[in-house]
Amino acid sequence: MQEEQILTVNRLNVKLEIEQKSYSVVEDVSFALIKGKTLAIVGESGCGKTMTALSIMRLLSNPPVLPAIGEVLYKGQNLLTISEKEMRKIRGGRIAMIFQDPSSALNPVYRIGDQLLESVALHRGLYGDEAISCVIEALREVHIASPEERLMDYPHQMSGGMKQRIMIAMALIGEPDILIADEPTTALDVTIQLQVLDLIRHLQQKNRMAVLLITHDMGVVAEMADEVVVMYAATQVESGTVTQIFDHMAHPYTVGLFHSRPSGVSERGDLHAIKGSVPSIKNYPTGCRFHPRCPFVMEKCKNQAIPNFVIERVVKLPSSLGKQSGKDGRAFDDSMAKAIDEEKDVPDLPECDARGTGSFTIPSTNGELSHKAKCLLYDGQQDAPKFT
Repeated sequence: MQEEQILTVNRLNVKLEIEQKSYSVVEDVSFALIKGKTLAIVGESGCGKTMTALSIMRLLSNPPVLPAIGEVLYKGQNLLTISEKEMRKIRGGRIAMIFQDPSSALNPVYRIGDQLLESVALHRGLYGDEAISCVIEALREVHIASPEERLMDYPHQMSGGMKQRIMIAMALIGEPDILIADEPTTALDVTIQLQVLDLIRHLQQKNRMAVLLITHDMGVVAEMADEVVVMYAATQVESGTVTQIFDHMAHPYTVGLFHSRPSGVSERGDLHAIKGSVPSIKNYPTGCRFHPRCPFVMEKCKNQAIPNFVIERVVKLPSSLGKQSGKDGRAFDDSMAKAIDEEKDVPDLPECDARGTGSFTIPSTNGELSHKAKCLLYDGQQDAPKFT
């Protein structure tokens, strides 16, 4: 089945105005959502994940947030430039969002049924008995027991997991093309987390929705995502399929984020952590923004703007073909990787020492095009510094 791009984000930039000065909170972020697929945006708190999602939904207040720059294309329309009246038809109906904390997202003084009926009236144009039937069916879809009785409940009468299910029902009641899930399991215990993720995945497969999943949990990424975007300090540092990112992560920040997760093994031991803290939006470092915390840092990382490379993996060829395909007499019968930027124009960087920007070799026979990264890290280096 051919993949259908349903939403494209091109060079999205968002700035926050503080004391008459503007600061970047999202900088040159680009990605595409595919129908029926999940794209995860992962990174530490404050990296710009939620700001990216809220910018797509146009839910950021101006002021203090300045109007977003770039393109968010949905069915040929740039959502950043259409009128608010047109956006209201899309927001919540065609593009829905689940928020991080269901307790604060639900109105505490209105019954659950009233809040769901409002969504049905707004996005489906249904009223009366027909609307009530639609709400009851939506609650059954998210596995709420005795939905007819739950319509009369207030949010405080429900557990965190049930409130999140209500939020999912409210988001999906308009039959959206795209679901944005902003850390939907953060406020839930582990057993309920799995149930909610399974529910989202089941409903996605049933309705062929595109899902934008925002999380800091690499375990959730591995479980749910098809594509991954890694963000750090407002910038997109790495992107690709979940397999490419997990098997051949190229940016040191991604490596640190991956190793900072609990391993799940029974042995006791210290958790690895990335040293330092995320920089303030008022004081981003020059060059690669991760360089003050990076154990792989080189001098050029501190002052050069790192280009967005595409890491291209070459299929391992038979030696007979390799000798014919060799460059400068060298056979391509070993797996190789080359770094090229998006415009296929490689900057004249010094030869890489296997831990910085430039061309490098990875032991791989993966013939697919690999992912994009702002920095290239040799993932086969035995004596490279480790995150501790």
